[in-house]
Amino acid sequence: MITRHFITIPGSGSVPPRRVHFRRCGNGPALLMVHQSPRSSAEYERLMQEWGAYFTCIAPDTPGFGQSDALPGHPEIAEFADAAAEFLTALGIERCAAYGFHSGGIILVTAMARHAPRFSCLAVGGYAIWTPEEMRIFGESYLPAFEPSGYGEHLTWLWNRMLEQSWYFPWFDTRDAARLSGAHADLVRVDAAVMEMLDAGAAYRAGYGAVLRASRDIPPADAVTPPVLITAYDGDPLQAHIHRLGAMPAAWSAHKVSDPARQEADSLAFLRVHAGDICPALAEDLDEGFIAVGEGLVHWRGARGAARLALHMPGGELAEPRADEIAIDVPGHGLSSPQPDIAAAIEAARAALGALETVWPAAPAGEPAQLYPDLTPDRAGGHLTRAWSAVRAAVIFDPWYAAGKDNAKAIDPAALAPNALAPRARALLRAGTAARTYHDLLASKDRA
Repeated sequence: MITRHFITIPGSGSVPPRRVHFRRCGNGPALLMVHQSPRSSAEYERLMQEWGAYFTCIAPDTPGFGQSDALPGHPEIAEFADAAAEFLTALGIERCAAYGFHSGGIILVTAMARHAPRFSCLAVGGYAIWTPEEMRIFGESYLPAFEPSGYGEHLTWLWNRMLEQSWYFPWFDTRDAARLSGAHADLVRVDAAVMEMLDAGAAYRAGYGAVLRASRDIPPADAVTPPVLITAYDGDPLQAHIHRLGAMPAAWSAHKVSDPARQEADSLAFLRVHAGDICPALAEDLDEGFIAVGEGLVHWRGARGAARLALHMPGGELAEPRADEIAIDVPGHGLSSPQPDIAAAIEAARAALGALETVWPAAPAGEPAQLYPDLTPDRAGGHLTRAWSAVRAAVIFDPWYAAGKDNAKAIDPAALAPNALAPRARALLRAGTAARTYHDLLASKDRA
């Protein structure tokens, strides 16, 4: 089973502490797995379940992505590499094997260059070495600003950008010569990538930009380093970069493979040969985390053993709890897994977290069938703008779908600001059909 955790990296001087979210799975030697940008550690869930038979797989969200805090200022690749080493230190890992795909590999190659004793080996899926002309093109077009807009126009751009990145590389180059062989319109995959981009927000430019600007960081041919394997499969735009690697240390090797399965198999075989020591007991934060409940995980925040378990409204997510409370994301909402029986899962979470009572909110007023719009992903990304329209209208009317003078609310201009609407729309999208199920549960309690 994959578990999820938070760990705080201590601050120093003017640098504040930062929180890192990570996934863990399996047993055996520690394996650090660094995802590509602008994704999160969620992209490794399948691989973690497979490789967990051989390793303790540890996959953090890199700074600014997923649920991890961003690095301060304008970080470059060295800061992201140092952040990976700091993460290992915070966990209590002295030395481990590591795997990274695309930008994850770039971060790890730089981390090995700066912190070689921390790694027993490194496997990389596709290592980019850009030409000056490619760097110029990327600098101009690859990372446009991404900020919420008043009417959700940013969501239309985001959906199509993530959809078409499997059609062309780079994603904005719509020439036949830039077409990719693995084009798809898999709505589940596109929607997952969109949600991860919504988590990153404007911070995606810092993390993604750092890896795009990173220079070749391969040590000189006479360097003595831990072993490294670089592979790239047919259809991967970075396969052509195998020929750009140049001279490498004797412990390094690189080759092309036929497909993603072969790339993963070669990486796993290499990692198993050069694995480090058994993974120690890992540190984690004690004021926020996840507990196993039923068929998944429940996200919580606060002090375990607090008197009251606080619940949010349908389509929302947990807020900062009061001193006498511990809060959860209701199953199917926020970061908590969906559950077939929400009531039973909430009760199990209350008992596991040591709360004495559950604070149930009242069900929102309105017709449930209209309160919660259909947010099933569609080919045009219309579900994103439906969610945005609903949360915007909810600032103006109650219920949001009843646009009339009798339902008008006193408007708070701050609540209509795009940056205020964005997290509410994201929460509603995450909840999906679970919002209606939870609403019905609350309504049944109101009638009791």
